[in-house]
Amino acid sequence: MTDLPLHFEATTIIDGSAESVFAVADEPDLLTRHMSEPSLMMGGGSMQCKLDGLAGKAVGSVIRLTGKGFGFAIALDEIIEERAPPLRKVWATIGTPQLVVIRDYRMGFEIAEVVMGCQLRVWIDYALPRSGVRHGLGRLLAPTFARWCVENMLHEVQSQHEGSAH
Repeated sequence: MTDLPLHFEATTIIDGSAESVFAVADEPDLLTRHMSEPSLMMGGGSMQCKLDGLAGKAVGSVIRLTGKGFGFAIALDEIIEERAPPLRKVWATIGTPQLVVIRDYRMGFEIAEVVMGCQLRVWIDYALPRSGVRHGLGRLLAPTFARWCVENMLHEVQSQHEGSAH
């Protein structure tokens, strides 16, 4: 995907090794947790994550997300494009995703060791729906939705890491 004109990223510092932070961030169920319960950002809907036999932990692994948002059915497949423990992981939508406020996306995380532990950077590159109601919703809500997703992923990894033995 090269036509992804929009971008959001955020970082946090986590007290731990790159290996321990990667082990937590490498869990697709954890990274999608913020969408698993009905919420305002999901338009009152939610999504479920289904993993293939590779569990989202190998290049080529496919993750399926389904649910509802803003009254629309949501369904998409993601494929793991890069996985370089303990430093980087990238995944992207494949096929024709049925989403509401964004269209295709590519996202990932990078981990860098710093004095205070590790810096975790999560990012998303995305495009808006091309037309119709979804395009209008995307123009209004996509930047806020992208920020919400990225910041929730950072929070989930940080909270889970702090709650586990490392």
